[in-house]
Order: sequence, then C-alpha cells, then structure tokens
Amino acid sequence: MANKNIRSLSFRKELKDNLFENIANLSLKNASKEDFQELAKRFLIDDSVVVGTASFYDFTREENRNKKIHICSGTACMTAKTQDNLYKNLDNYFAKDEIGHAACVGRCHTNNAFMYNGNTYSASSPDELEQILPSPAQSRNQENDYNIGYNTTPILTSKIENITSFYSLAKNFKTNPQQVIQEVKASNLRGRGGAGFPFWFKLDAVLKEINTQKYIVCNADEGDPGAYSDMYLMEHQPHKVLFGMYVAGLTVGANTGILYIRGEYPDSIKKVNEAIIELQEKNLIGDFKFKVIPGQGSYVCGEETALLNSIEGLRPEVRVRPPYPAQYGLFGKPTVLSNVETFANIHWILENGGDAFASLGTKQSAGTKLVSLDGFFNKPGIYEIEMGTDLHTVFHEFGNGFKEDIKAFQIGGPLGGIVPIHKIGDLTLDFESLNSNGFLLGHASIVSIPSNFPMIKFLEHLMEFTADESCGKCYPCRIGSFRGMEMLQKAQNDDYKIDRILFDDLLETLEIGSLCALGGGIPLPIKNALQYFNEELQHYFTSN
Repeated sequence: MANKNIRSLSFRKELKDNLFENIANLSLKNASKEDFQELAKRFLIDDSVVVGTASFYDFTREENRNKKIHICSGTACMTAKTQDNLYKNLDNYFAKDEIGHAACVGRCHTNNAFMYNGNTYSASSPDELEQILPSPAQSRNQENDYNIGYNTTPILTSKIENITSFYSLAKNFKTNPQQVIQEVKASNLRGRGGAGFPFWFKLDAVLKEINTQKYIVCNADEGDPGAYSDMYLMEHQPHKVLFGMYVAGLTVGANTGILYIRGEYPDSIKKVNEAIIELQEKNLIGDFKFKVIPGQGSYVCGEETALLNSIEGLRPEVRVRPPYPAQYGLFGKPTVLSNVETFANIHWILENGGDAFASLGTKQSAGTKLVSLDGFFNKPGIYEIEMGTDLHTVFHEFGNGFKEDIKAFQIGGPLGGIVPIHKIGDLTLDFESLNSNGFLLGHASIVSIPSNFPMIKFLEHLMEFTADESCGKCYPCRIGSFRGMEMLQKAQNDDYKIDRILFDDLLETLEIGSLCALGGGIPLPIKNALQYFNEELQHYFTSN
C-alpha cells in the first residue's frame, strides 16, 4: 500500500519533473542532506523514500559518488583478462577510491573497457590511455567500431533512406488498431528481451484497458554482459525503435513513450535524444511525446516491474504479479513494456506484412535475431541472423572462428546457459533449440570461456554478480546468492570442499523461491557447468 501511495504522489508530477531523475541529479552533484529533504518535501513523501532510492544504484549511492572513472566488470572483459592490467595503468591517473566499476559498458568486442567523463572507451596500453585521460574537456566517445552483417533479409540492419517517408507508414494504421495487432499476431513476433513472450498479446491487453492515461515503455536497460545489440540499435537505428513505440502508442491509445536507457550507454542516450529532436523538428509524430530516462547502474532494472519502480523514483524492487504491467504498469496505468529489439521489428512487419516476417526463421521462432559476438572471435560484432540458423555457421562463417582455444560459451547473459563447445553442432539460433537442450537464448549474447579460464572462477563471478545486483526483496536471491559466492570462494582459497547436496539444495531454493529471473535464473548456468565440466570442478566438491 505504501508503494501505491508513493506511486500516486510521483504521478502528480509525472515525467516533466520526474522523481527518479531528481534523485539522480542530486546524487551526482553530491548534494547536501537538506537538498534531499527538500526534494522529499516537494513530492510530499518521506525522506526515507529518497534516501532508499539513492542508496541503491551504483552511480548514486553515497560511497560511489566520488568515483571519477568506472572500469567494466562485465563477464566478457573478465574472461579476456584485460581489466587487471587496465586497473594498473589507471593507477597513474587516479587514486584508488576514485576508481569504481560498471557492470558492462557494451565494449565486449574490444574489452579493456571503462567509462570516463560521460563516455566509454577501450584502452589496452598506457599510450592509448594517454590520448584519452589528460584532457577531459576535449574527450568524446571513442568510436565503437564493430563488424555488422546478416545472413537473411535485413530487417534490423538495413539503412533508412528517408526519415519522413519512413514515418509516413504510420498514417495507414492510425484509425485501425486491430489491423496492427493482427499483423503483429500473424508475424509471431516474440519479445527479444529474453522471455520470448508474444508481443501482440501485450498490445491487445493494453488496448482493452479503459483508462485515460496509458504508456509505452522501452526496456533499454541492456545489462547482460556480452550483449550490445540494443546499443547497436539505439546508436545506429534509433528511428526503428522510436517508430515501433510510436505505432504501439497509436494502437493502444497512449500518447507517451519512455525509453529507460542504462547509464553505462552514454552514447545511446545522446543518439536517441538526437533522434527525438529530429522527429519534433520535422513534426512527424504529432502530439506523441518521447522521454529518455537514464539509468544509474542496476542490472535488476532489466526486470520489467523493477524498471517501472525505478522510473517512479522507488527502489527498483520486483513487484509481485499479478497485476501485470498491461493492467497496472507505470504510475499504476496500463503499460506496453517491451525491449529495444522487439520495437525495432514493427516497421518491417507493417510494411511487408506479418506473414512475410513469419516466413523467416522457424514456426515457433519467427524472424531474425541480432547476435553479439565477443572479442575472442576473429570477427567480433553484431550479426542479424535468421532464426533457426545453426550456431556452427554463426560462429565460423560470421565470427570467422576464434583467436584462441575455447572450451565453452555463455549464451544469453549471466542467467544464460553455459554451452560446451562440443554442443555447438547440436544447436540452432532459436528459443526451442536452446531451451530443449537446457540452455537459453536471451539476448543472444555470446561470451567465450577460454580453455585456460578456471570454471570455478566463472561460477564465483556469476554468484558474485547476482549478490551484488539483487534488489534484496526476496530472501532466496538476497541471501542465497551471497552464500553461494562464499562457498565458491572458500573452496578456492581454503582447505574446504563444498557439500554437493547442500549446494544443490541452495540452487533449488534460488530457482523455486526467487521472485524474478535474477535469483531464479542463476542456477541454470551453474547446473550446466556442473554437468559438462564435472571433471574440472569435482576437486572443489564432496563426492556424496
């Protein structure tokens, strides 16, 4: 009930004077306690709400506000073993308490990644750092170059020739929302954020809700280390994303679209804002409004209800469902919430027809999927691959093989399965193939695990990541992930073996008892590792 009351108070000022943005701005300015109290007073809420929210995020919590630079701690940079050397090189420029971390800054193809002065960089040597750090006033985002390719009809990677013509397609559907829903339904477009939920169902559900205020929310909090496909779309194809949101708004009767973009993608925030200004200047979307909300460093905000809480200025804790966002979403209003890549498909579907989209890929996994290949590939980059393509083709014909010996891949982010290299020939790029083999498609991000990287260290990283990113609302995730991390650390550093029965019970508790996919999903890759790399891991566990 308390959250509902705060949600209602936050809605009074809605997005023009957004509570979350106010909290972030005060935190980043190292504002005084009195400033936070004044903000709480202005929103008619208790001080504890403001302090509780500010203390949650990587970039706003008090102990992190003096950080001048953030080193990427993502899985791809970790397995590449570049960050220790980067940290040593940065010692020449910053005091230890000025160096923070960022969960992933989207430079999984080059590693050596960090965020500085509102921009992201890769620097593998002192000479490269010397070109970036001494002149912060002149620093700008380092060009994020990577290979881009496709093996099918380019839906997401094709070039937009004329923006005005591109948006004119919406006129054909302004007065017929059911036609949009029918085309999307015929396309069998499933959400590209990981869960694979049919997108038409969300549109239909929100359309049926009777409410004077509805919202379209784009989940651009692409927090999966190893994934940078949403970043590609926002920086190279922002109008495909914005068009999808705009038409979704026309379909369900919403006049506002919000993009929650992770703070670790500063260039994405800039590029999307520039695209919105272009729309306004060319008067292409009437009175439909867009708003960009920069995130402040939290993986759990990728969970849809935690993301909604974050926009509202609450701590980004997962909501118990039902009710679902379609009925009770942002500020308690009906909300269509989907991810960047899902929205980006809408224009092609409406222009070419849902059946044309459904003819690509497989019966259950239609269309194409953006795949992110990390720096261990000879040709790392973003590739638009038709669903159903075998992974051997993706890795060897597009990625051109590997720079060194690889034993496994984590596909789909930190909650995705760990796939041993010998299984690649059995798998195709679609939801069903990976799920039926005990893995996960997710964002289709590929993080390579080299043969010389200890699997026990990888599992420790996964548990540490979960413990650090947990919203804390449910006991299994908050406590279980920390206990798992402790056991894995102790097994490596002390004369200690993990009780296998106890560890399996812990994984089961996380899987069954967690409120959301963060705690519930982390057992999957760990179980994969225990299954396929038992010989390497058995030294750390009891044999019972």
